[in-house]
Amino acid sequence: MAAAWQRPYLNVFKHFRVEEWKRSAREGDVTALTDTRLKGTVYRIRGSSPASSYLQLPRTGTQSLGLAGRYLYLLFRPLPRKHFVIHLDVTTEEHQVVRISFSTLFKEFKSTATWLQFPFVCGAAAGSVNDSTARTSRRDKPSLGEVSPGLVGAAPTDVRWTCLVLDLRSILSLYLNRHYSHLKSVKLCANLLVKNLCTSDLVFDPGVTFSEARQADLACRGIAPMPREMAFPVPKGGRWHDLYDYIRFPPRGSKLLYDSIQKSCLGPAAGDQVSEDTVHQPPQSVTLTKAVRDRLSLVHQITSPKAMPHRCPVITKSIPEVHLTAPGPPRAGPAVEQELEKNERLHSMGDTGQSPAVSDGSIHVYAHQRSERTVQAMHSSSEESMYGKGPGPGVLASRRVPACRRLLPDPILKLRTIIGFGGCSTKWALWTRNNAAVVYPCHAVIVTLQIQTGEQRFFIGHTDKVSALTFNGSSTLLASAQAGSLSVVRVWDFPMGTCLSVFKSHIRSVLSLSFSYSGTVLCGVGKDGHGKTMVVVWNTAQVSRGGEVAMLAKAHTDVDIQALKIAFFDDTRMVSCGRDNIRLWRVRNGALRSCALNLGEYHSLEFSDLAFEEGHVAEREPEDRTLFVCSRSGHVLEVDYKNVCVRSARRLLPAQPQGCPRQDQAGSGAGPGIAINSISLSSAFCATGSEDGYLRLWPLDFSAVVLEAEHEAPVSSVCISRDSRKVLCTTAAGNLGYLDIQSQDYNTLMRSHEDSVLAFSVEGIWNQMATVSQDSTIRVWDLTSMQQLYDFTAAEEMPCAVAFHPTQQILACGFDSGMVRTFSLADSDLLVEHKQHRTVIIGLTFSPDGNFMFSSCLQGTLALYNCMVQKSHVLRVLGNVVARDAGKGPDALVVSGDSRLLAFVGPSKHVVTVMEACSLDELLRVDISILNSNSTALDSAVRVCFAPVPQGELLVSTSSNKILVLDVKTGRLAREVSPVHKLSCCSLALSKDGQYLLTAGDKVIKVWDYQMRFDINFQVYIGHSEPVRQVAFTPDQRQVISVGDAIFLWDFLALPAERSPPGRAHSCESALLPGAEGSSEKLKDTSETPRQTVPLPLLSSPPCLDVSSVHQAGHQSISSESDEEEKAGLRDSSETVVNGDTGASVLVLESVRSEELVAVRPKVRQESSRSPGESANEPSKETKCPKSQCSIRPDSYRHFTPRFKASVLPQSFSSPPAGSEVLKLKAVIGYNGNGRGNMVWNPDTGFFAYTCGCIIVVEDLHSGSQNHWLGHAEEISTLAVSHDAQVLASASGKRNEDSHCQICIWNIQHGVCTANLFHHKTQVQAMAFSQDDRFLVTLGDYSDRTIALWNTYTYELMSSTCISEPVHDVAFSPFSHRELACVGKGAVMFWLLEQQGADVNLRVHRALTPAVLGPVELTSLCYGDDALLYSGTNSGQICVWDTETNHCFMTWEADEGEIGVLLCRHNRLLSGSNTKRIRLWEVTAVQELRLKGPDARSSSVLLQHEMTLDGTIVSAAFDDSLEMGIVGSTAGTLWYINWMENTSIRLISGHKNKVTEVCFSPDETHCVTCGEDGSVRIWSLGSMELVVQFQVLNQSCQCLAWEPRPIVAWEAESQHVVAGYSDGTIRVFNISRTEMELKMHPHAAALTAIAYSTDGEIILSGSKDGLVAVSSSHTGMTLRVLADHKGSPITVLQCIRKQYRDFGVEGSELWLATSLDRRVSVWASDWLKDKCELLDWLSFPAPASPEGLGSLPPSLAAFCPWEPSTLVYVGFGMQKEALFYSLRKKQIVEKISLPYFATSLSLSPAARFMAVSFGERLLRLLHCPTSDVQDYACHDDAVHLCRFAPSGCRLLTASHSTVLLWELIGS
Repeated sequence: MAAAWQRPYLNVFKHFRVEEWKRSAREGDVTALTDTRLKGTVYRIRGSSPASSYLQLPRTGTQSLGLAGRYLYLLFRPLPRKHFVIHLDVTTEEHQVVRISFSTLFKEFKSTATWLQFPFVCGAAAGSVNDSTARTSRRDKPSLGEVSPGLVGAAPTDVRWTCLVLDLRSILSLYLNRHYSHLKSVKLCANLLVKNLCTSDLVFDPGVTFSEARQADLACRGIAPMPREMAFPVPKGGRWHDLYDYIRFPPRGSKLLYDSIQKSCLGPAAGDQVSEDTVHQPPQSVTLTKAVRDRLSLVHQITSPKAMPHRCPVITKSIPEVHLTAPGPPRAGPAVEQELEKNERLHSMGDTGQSPAVSDGSIHVYAHQRSERTVQAMHSSSEESMYGKGPGPGVLASRRVPACRRLLPDPILKLRTIIGFGGCSTKWALWTRNNAAVVYPCHAVIVTLQIQTGEQRFFIGHTDKVSALTFNGSSTLLASAQAGSLSVVRVWDFPMGTCLSVFKSHIRSVLSLSFSYSGTVLCGVGKDGHGKTMVVVWNTAQVSRGGEVAMLAKAHTDVDIQALKIAFFDDTRMVSCGRDNIRLWRVRNGALRSCALNLGEYHSLEFSDLAFEEGHVAEREPEDRTLFVCSRSGHVLEVDYKNVCVRSARRLLPAQPQGCPRQDQAGSGAGPGIAINSISLSSAFCATGSEDGYLRLWPLDFSAVVLEAEHEAPVSSVCISRDSRKVLCTTAAGNLGYLDIQSQDYNTLMRSHEDSVLAFSVEGIWNQMATVSQDSTIRVWDLTSMQQLYDFTAAEEMPCAVAFHPTQQILACGFDSGMVRTFSLADSDLLVEHKQHRTVIIGLTFSPDGNFMFSSCLQGTLALYNCMVQKSHVLRVLGNVVARDAGKGPDALVVSGDSRLLAFVGPSKHVVTVMEACSLDELLRVDISILNSNSTALDSAVRVCFAPVPQGELLVSTSSNKILVLDVKTGRLAREVSPVHKLSCCSLALSKDGQYLLTAGDKVIKVWDYQMRFDINFQVYIGHSEPVRQVAFTPDQRQVISVGDAIFLWDFLALPAERSPPGRAHSCESALLPGAEGSSEKLKDTSETPRQTVPLPLLSSPPCLDVSSVHQAGHQSISSESDEEEKAGLRDSSETVVNGDTGASVLVLESVRSEELVAVRPKVRQESSRSPGESANEPSKETKCPKSQCSIRPDSYRHFTPRFKASVLPQSFSSPPAGSEVLKLKAVIGYNGNGRGNMVWNPDTGFFAYTCGCIIVVEDLHSGSQNHWLGHAEEISTLAVSHDAQVLASASGKRNEDSHCQICIWNIQHGVCTANLFHHKTQVQAMAFSQDDRFLVTLGDYSDRTIALWNTYTYELMSSTCISEPVHDVAFSPFSHRELACVGKGAVMFWLLEQQGADVNLRVHRALTPAVLGPVELTSLCYGDDALLYSGTNSGQICVWDTETNHCFMTWEADEGEIGVLLCRHNRLLSGSNTKRIRLWEVTAVQELRLKGPDARSSSVLLQHEMTLDGTIVSAAFDDSLEMGIVGSTAGTLWYINWMENTSIRLISGHKNKVTEVCFSPDETHCVTCGEDGSVRIWSLGSMELVVQFQVLNQSCQCLAWEPRPIVAWEAESQHVVAGYSDGTIRVFNISRTEMELKMHPHAAALTAIAYSTDGEIILSGSKDGLVAVSSSHTGMTLRVLADHKGSPITVLQCIRKQYRDFGVEGSELWLATSLDRRVSVWASDWLKDKCELLDWLSFPAPASPEGLGSLPPSLAAFCPWEPSTLVYVGFGMQKEALFYSLRKKQIVEKISLPYFATSLSLSPAARFMAVSFGERLLRLLHCPTSDVQDYACHDDAVHLCRFAPSGCRLLTASHSTVLLWELIGS
């Protein structure tokens, strides 16, 4: 009870006066607010992290609240979309502080002895989406002890105020078995609102009024109404529970160990109607998640678990994969069955109201019954939850769920035999007391083997490998320890087979256990977490009576311990031995102490084992006992236990090798002794096991060997039976046997693999099984006796696959070297070796009829062998057909039961292929990654398995934990089972009758009802400690075999005679609606057909690609689907015809049946007399698309998207009159890789043109000269050239003043624009001329979605049609000017143009792509020979269409990425993709396949050539034979391609990213550019070709300078460029030698400006932080750092010569530095004398807040070449102007007005010209004396650089990545 002053409740905030902050602490944003809804003060705690903002009571951690109330009431509200954390420190009666934390940040429940962490699931407003989802998920969960992953997270937006009631006493009792004392402290962390805290011993129900409480007399039950100062306000007529949440944790009377705090389905105890039923809810047993079980079982059992009532549970649809209760008989059966049997046994012992107490010590859990309300079943990600899909949603009808229909018999598997021994150690094997059985560990299972019958009994409970075993003297108690991080010890009742206790060992890895003779003391030794030896002693006296195991003592030691045993005559005494020591231990007064034995001359021996002299009569004195200790050097020491000294020592030596008979003996001579690993004593003799593999029996004086047995491996341990007639022996190779002394026979009990078993194969005639293991052995076993028959070992090779011939005694094995060998077991002989593979064999199998064998390797090679004769031979080998990345597995290849079909995963992990087994001809290919359109990740296949032949199904397990059931003929998805395992299913097997399915995943096996007919369709079986590699039925279907860590043989109890039909299965009232099955299966009525395409060809010696044509049925289904799809998708939009101008009508297409066509008859404008120029001046027709379609960019790189530009070309500027231009565009550097199809080349005329920005560059490929066609103001998207090469069409975006895009029509011969067309509203995607050049078709982009047809004689718009979906490419048929096609989302549109007089009729048919391709975008197309059309997709396929029937008859996988370019000439096809590859295909067989179908002689396309370029392919033009051509890439490169010579040469190259600086060489023969891509490029100004490129990865080159012309003649050949980078480094490049000469790092920030001194000896560099560094250009040494401009980036550095005494200062050089803050410093320097003097400092004013500027323009300054001692400044200021400042007069002498703020400035050294560039895409040239101006608009973006050449005759400008070279011709 609480203290008197705390009754009946305590208002914590009021008592501790939180508002004063004297007895409480706050940190961060903690504020008191007035909440209008609660009508009172609340505290808001918010912050970026919970640790940074909190409210804490009391103020310091050393104080305590001392609140003894049982219940803590917290009135709070989490902040929406935020997380919060609350910590409660409570003190137990044992004075231990335990922290209880709950938070929305926690994803799962965690528990330690001092900390409990609970996830908190926030509630939401009633009726909201969040609320319904949360409640549905809670009801759907198979266990209330599990957290739904979807519910954990930040609070929802409509989270409510919550009254949280924490029963602190119950929490400590249930979770930690401790007694609650008081609440020590509270810490409320961000983000939440809190009203108050309250403690009390009473249960307050906020939904009960005082009157209701009195009427129902709730006070006698401890329930009271909420005090007014703690209550939330409720409006009149309202209900409390409709406005707020009430959470009581744990719920009333519940023994359930919940792993989250959340609002339950029930209201509080009293609710609205106070009744007995609402107060007392009957409990319901549920299961826990594995995480909760793992943590709580240890804590519970260590802290003396109490007996709890046990009740028969309601069967849930959850079967936990691991459910191991400590007590009860161990059994390798389904975990649920163990619980059900236990519950059924106990149910009869008590009624429903009172369950009897049981003393088994297990953990039992309870939950309140769920509400009567029905909820919709939701899909759960937990694999244990069941869900179904049928006509309606599954509905849980009642909280009383009767026994559900389940798979019978239950259990269906029973573990019969385990072949294996050891796992962690091979030294533990014990005799039972009656000498009839041996006990040994096999990985995580403890096995008892009867030596006469071979029967096995199993002790299952460990979750990791067993590391130690020990018996007490009477063999009634067995103790075992497991390895791993969770090192626990189990004590078993050996006769009953039950686990009595499980407790933590406190040792990280237990190496040895020893029971005392009486069984009251257990001792263990091992290593702690720091690797230090630790000895622990436990009291086990009460364990057999249900008591707990207590630790008596523990000790750490630095000595090595190999063995430790408790003396049988005294439970408190132990002896240990190890390297260099023998120690005697004793427990006294709770302490464990030891003393070392004085070993004398034997102090350096490595002792391995010890044994006491036989005898356990208590009357004998301890000093009469002799202790024998053996060592690895052959010494056996007799130790006098009483006097603690060595009594005698003998050394066991091997027999002399000189031809004499072997006779081992004891002696003291020299030479290597017998390395003894183990020793065991009886009253008459001694047994030793040694490293040389011998078991030896000696008399006790060790005079000579009495008996010995040789083994193939070192002997690990020996153990003499109690009757001294047998000696048990284990070896390091995993063998277990015993020596019968009387008969002198040796009996092998168990042989096992030394490492994990990789695969197995079973044959039914001789009842044998073959296994291969990582221990590099192949072993053959007899399934009846489970004895090993054969053992094969291959030198330096590891077997990885094995298969039995079905009818002959032939075994095939595949090795990691790629070798496949076949053995004759009858002759024990190697038959043949096959060397078709070069790497690991992953698949090996025989056909069931035995005629063929198949093998595959990790490189994807598949081989077929003829096995009709004993020595098999190869029939066919295919490369690159089996998936390389699917992983290794034992059953990669599967053959159908009739031996007709072969299936495997390949050629990629997303595809399953079915072939004809006898020929390896491909029949079917299924892309399983497209079968789930809802998944965000690509699904991949893992394993395949054929169903029995009559069912015609193929099972595929996937990486997303599903099993797909496919129709083996059509590839259609029949159904889907999901989820199957927590991890992907690694092995599948189906019974011959097709009723039962085996799956293996992680460490468990599941048996399924294949037809999924029941509510619970599977059973789960555990036992393996490692992942199960393979599982399968035996040929007689009576057993199941699983392999992994060991070989498990299970009896399959559903024998054919006992298998009941579905109707006889155990059934009852179903809680599910009809059709909503409770199995974990998702049924799909789907028509998804897999793609049947050719495999990806090899580059070398390309194989023929098998093509499976789409059958007619599939084509018909495709047509019908397209009808329904289009009608549904266009129903709204197709009813409206939107008219534009009266000249033409614009129709929205409406789809019809596949055999019909739509006639579109737009009216044609009659003003044909209008001239081309007039007709194009304004848009003549307006096109509108359906409003229901949104403008979303398609998933296709082929679709053009203009580069974003913030600048706009002004409507008016000072353009020079024609003929008076001073500047002439000389050359363009670069190609716009952002365009699409923006390069054309006509091989007949040699016409070659491409775009760069808004310029069309027409280049002579022979001379390299350029002509520039200027007519566009925006970025050009695409080009099209007429077939006679007389007309070029170019398209760009709309200008600022226009409402439509611009299409220019150019006369190629004269280079002039003859017409401008305006129709499309956004961008033009593609254009094409008809074969006779009479028509031009233009295609709008995804926002425009119009197709326009133009008359090329008048350039009038003939037709405009709006398409409902984006279209990517268009082409006219080469055989008819009336036919054209375009491609878009999942379809090809075939158009037919009919012209009757002035009317134009357009017929269109929309043909869908085959369903096998899934939801793809058709991104490119081209016509082939005759009636062929090729189209590429964004997933890498090429589809071939018959243009006569308008259907696709073949596809193949042509690339891994999107195909954006296709060209076809005769029988050759070129493809280009975003994988940077171009490929040349031979497609001769396609035409024959179209005409003859399956009768064609060849159904193959061949990959002839392939090249990889520097970017995604965006344009291509080739000659008529496709032998040579030009290809453009997104890297801004145009490549010349020659397939005959297999060469690729750069024709045009440029920067892909922004150019940051340009500069001329001093002799003006070259120029240099640098860019954000980190490159420095040297260009020849004569040919405009790239000469040298220096590339620095992961850095941006920001600035550069060319070294001035050297003064010394011999240095003239050595030219240098210095460049500054974004990481603060400077690099000096030698142009002549094309190498980097120097690298320095003078700056910490990015460089922004760099310059050479006038003599080239000094490098001046400025950085972003405003520092200017002076460095030597030869040594790289930093000579000086100037910080005058610190804080503002340096924008300009410039050096010029001056007279030495000019301006009154010394020095021959004048230089300036300009920073972004409008400051200019001018310096005079003499670097040889290390002099640098500030000459002038200028600061220019500017307005405080710039208007209309996104960023400030740069501050730029330059020395004026024609006015000495004058500098020019431009930058942000009061006016847009250029200022001339005189250094002598110290004042501004001239101002020149500018239209905009400048972005770059350059002054001509030769003439009085000044070039200024602007962000408005203009370049202005000013003639300074007259201030004459000329503006040039040749850029499509801001002009950010302009640089004059040293001679003043040339000028370089840059706009983004485009560089233009100008010549001054009017100067």
